[in-house]
Amino acid sequence: MSDTLTHEMHYDHSDLRNFLTGHRLPPQYIDLVRRWFLPLIDELVVHRRRAQRPLLIGINGSQGSGKSTLAALLRAIFEARFGLHTIDLSIDDFYLPRDQRLKLAEEVHPLFATRGVPGTHDVPLIRDTLHALLHGRGPVPIPRFDKAVDDRVPEHRWESVEAPLDMVILDGWCLGTPAQDEEELETPVNLLEANEDPEGHWRRYVNQQIVDHYQPLYDQVDIWTMLKAPSFDCVYRWRLEQEKKLAESVADSDAANRVMTPAQLARFIEHYQRLTTHTLKTLPQRVHYLFDLDSERNIHAATRPNKVELK
Repeated sequence: MSDTLTHEMHYDHSDLRNFLTGHRLPPQYIDLVRRWFLPLIDELVVHRRRAQRPLLIGINGSQGSGKSTLAALLRAIFEARFGLHTIDLSIDDFYLPRDQRLKLAEEVHPLFATRGVPGTHDVPLIRDTLHALLHGRGPVPIPRFDKAVDDRVPEHRWESVEAPLDMVILDGWCLGTPAQDEEELETPVNLLEANEDPEGHWRRYVNQQIVDHYQPLYDQVDIWTMLKAPSFDCVYRWRLEQEKKLAESVADSDAANRVMTPAQLARFIEHYQRLTTHTLKTLPQRVHYLFDLDSERNIHAATRPNKVELK
């Protein structure tokens, strides 16, 4: 992608500053947006016009990489500057309710009590919601998940959006992650797997979920974007920053007590180490737009590993 904007006249930078304020982003984020993300937006708009149909855009990024912020930015500019009816969704909002995950933990493996890995999402709900947004007409209820209480928001509190849309954006830390080969599952990657999944039942079940349920979901995505972390080592620090933000935003004292401590977070992210590392190794060559991040989440390179080909 070019470092210069093709259609800079479309953008009112006061709107960008308002976006930064609303998302509590540092002033330097606007430079990131102007240099890297506005050219991406221009190209995505061109693809939408050529396709003459709603597009599903997938964004992959490890925890704390900024993928949800990017999704919100895309939506804001698509709507404000191009009049494109857009929604941004996170795969996190499609976690199974807590009671269903506890049942999964009891019947399959105790590690499924913790949300995050493939197998802990309601994939049929994701599929049905996306289909309604892209192909349906009328109001579509949008699921939400409350991480502070580790449970799905009650359905009567879900908001609705009118379908069909022009752009649907879906982000997730494991979105697009391919399954591993059987031999890659044999050796534990950390103490969590060594101590709590020594026989590999949990990680093999997760892997089979990718094959059976998540890969068909990935196949629906029209355009893939990835924010690539330099390594898994950055994830703990980035995720800790997210947890602190969550703690600051929670007003209810009971919910605030469920925000993780640094020690709890360290164990928590071990659930994601295997697939995050695998994703960083295998996904970059599969996406259409790749942004390489440094340890401070600054972008130092942007490439197009694959050409967008829309049917």
